[in-house]
Amino acid sequence: MEVLNEEEEYNWREVHLPSLIPVVPQPELERETGERRRGRDILIAIDHGPNSKHAFDWALIHLCRLADTIHLVHAVSSVKNDIVYEMAQGLMEKLAVEAFQVVMVKSVARIVEGDPGKVICKEAERLRPAAVVMGTRGRGLVQSVLQGSVSEYCFHHCKAAPVVIVPGKEAGDESLIQWK
Repeated sequence: MEVLNEEEEYNWREVHLPSLIPVVPQPELERETGERRRGRDILIAIDHGPNSKHAFDWALIHLCRLADTIHLVHAVSSVKNDIVYEMAQGLMEKLAVEAFQVVMVKSVARIVEGDPGKVICKEAERLRPAAVVMGTRGRGLVQSVLQGSVSEYCFHHCKAAPVVIVPGKEAGDESLIQWK
């Protein structure tokens, strides 16, 4: 039996987000370890859908803490298309500002070309994050088996801990974050 290696190259473009975090010196506390101060990397797969926004909000509320870094990944069919890039960049900038306002975390964004499930798993392998957060449409078992599912693919193939957020039907398009 021959092992098939999936070593295909993929294209990507970095998204330059506005710098929201002021540069301050590291605290000199003897009791805290360097690991705690450094924080974790959390990869969040995003798109323009409401379920992706729901998963992003869930990650900010339940998973992120002050020293963490959020890596936003958006899979597209072509990174050379300027219209697609500008739309994705606008979405990522909006989410980065929201992440800073809600939990004061740093955000890094990347637009990746290719099949969403495969490129999310490749990014997770590259970054080695604490968790890979993604939303799902909440389709039934038969529909997801017949049509395929990015979250199901990542759940089975991702080497990092995948966190799949299924939105409740009562939530609708409403955000989890309540502004006062």
